[in-house]
Amino acid sequence: MDVGRVVKFATFSRALTLLLQAVFNSLIPDHVPDAFSPPHVAEPKCWDSLVEVIFGGLSRWDAEHFLFIAERGYVYEHNFAFFPLLPLSLRAVAATVFWPLGGLLNFRSRLLLSVVLINSVLFVLNAVTLYSLGRLVLQDRRLAYYSSLLYCITPANVFMAAAYSESLFAFLAFGAMWLLEKGQALTSCFVFALATATRSNGIVSVGFLLYIQFQRCILQARVVGRTAVKLTKFLSYARISFQFVLSAAVGTAVVLLPFGLFQYYGYVTFCKPTMKPELISNALLELSEKKGYRVPDMTRDSPSWCFHQYPLLYSYIQDVYWNVGFLRYYELRQVPNFLLALPVTVLGTAAAWQYCTANPWFCLQLGLIDGKQKGQRGENPDLKGSDKPASGFYSPKVFVYLVHATVLLAFGVFCMHIQVLTRFLASSSPVLYWFSAHLLQKHEPFYSTDRVEKAASSTQSHTRCARMPTSSDACMTGSEWRILPQNPLAELLLNWAQCSAVTRCLLGYFISYWVLGLVLHCNWLPWT
Repeated sequence: MDVGRVVKFATFSRALTLLLQAVFNSLIPDHVPDAFSPPHVAEPKCWDSLVEVIFGGLSRWDAEHFLFIAERGYVYEHNFAFFPLLPLSLRAVAATVFWPLGGLLNFRSRLLLSVVLINSVLFVLNAVTLYSLGRLVLQDRRLAYYSSLLYCITPANVFMAAAYSESLFAFLAFGAMWLLEKGQALTSCFVFALATATRSNGIVSVGFLLYIQFQRCILQARVVGRTAVKLTKFLSYARISFQFVLSAAVGTAVVLLPFGLFQYYGYVTFCKPTMKPELISNALLELSEKKGYRVPDMTRDSPSWCFHQYPLLYSYIQDVYWNVGFLRYYELRQVPNFLLALPVTVLGTAAAWQYCTANPWFCLQLGLIDGKQKGQRGENPDLKGSDKPASGFYSPKVFVYLVHATVLLAFGVFCMHIQVLTRFLASSSPVLYWFSAHLLQKHEPFYSTDRVEKAASSTQSHTRCARMPTSSDACMTGSEWRILPQNPLAELLLNWAQCSAVTRCLLGYFISYWVLGLVLHCNWLPWT
């Protein structure tokens, strides 16, 4: 039942997002930014204009890079800031699924349809995967359910729909985490590797593999220490240590391999070029001359980064093209962007603080102690004195996810363009949704019981009113909105006036960033 409701709400959210972006893109004039905008030299066909009108809002800002790479490959040096798995996926779908439309649409239009298909399917799968992951980690079905519903209205919604890699990365990251929790370490390792081929922050996923393997190593060592004799104990310790080192080395190599191969491809393309500019279309060459974009050219000297001790093209691009570095974004004129990132920063910081203050001894030991030992396991401060291990947000299993989210948060705050932080965390870590759902449960007593689920599943408006502590006006409002899928989150939205201040702030943040993102981003206006 939970999965069915999650699928229904995610599908509704995605359909509404696509509808709203089309409406906003049609009604609001496009801003003309100084952004990457390659010429469209393909001959237009009869349905191209229709696709552009309906889905053109999904091709703004960095989406132009992904669509350009999918269509023409890595032509310019700064294109290598965008990893290849999404462009390859778009090209494959456009060339196969939408191949029959070749007579009506040019390749770019088919790529845009591929964006809609891939990201829509992945968005629904992400919500379901997040629910499954939450069931394993949180040990709380209701909290996992509410977290997946919150994902459906994520503040990064526009980037989950546009031609960005967020949806694909979230699918691979959440899926790999779920596989790891299921004990399928080898499979999760390869899925994490695919995530690294999608976004550079996939390399941080190595931490999950190392932590889980080390945790299992310690548990095995404790068993040996209690049962084995002296000689056997030494051999067992040696075997366990060797297995850990081997699995850690192999896992790290597999996850980092896509990043290394992509950097090598960039090095060969620009440091050892085999092509001349004449092989590139004149329109693209004119753009490179106008904007100063570098193209592979065997007749020119190699770029300076080729002679660095570690010739990493990605690092060079982030440094030179985007001015990314430690504290570089700390300028007075960037204050509006810091304000945009403030809500997700507060949520991430509060999540880490509450978890650590609730489980200080557990966190100091890095969550590596035996969770069954009383006084050392994770504890829920709302259930002090209970002999049961904590479930929900304070579950011991949440620790490694919280560390991962905190590392990403710190890196984003100090080293990245700060406005990117919202979509950066929303697509990389489940903690944002787990903690937000935890706050809803904490500040909405009605939301933390089965009564809200029963009310949400009721198809009779008078039954819902009888069960919910709301006014008759609120009940009437709820009965009018039959188009909105019935679930606990929808009930909170429909009964906004009865919600606590924390709930209104939290849901207001999610909804406002969803809508504002569609209004601004789809019309070339600056957003996160």
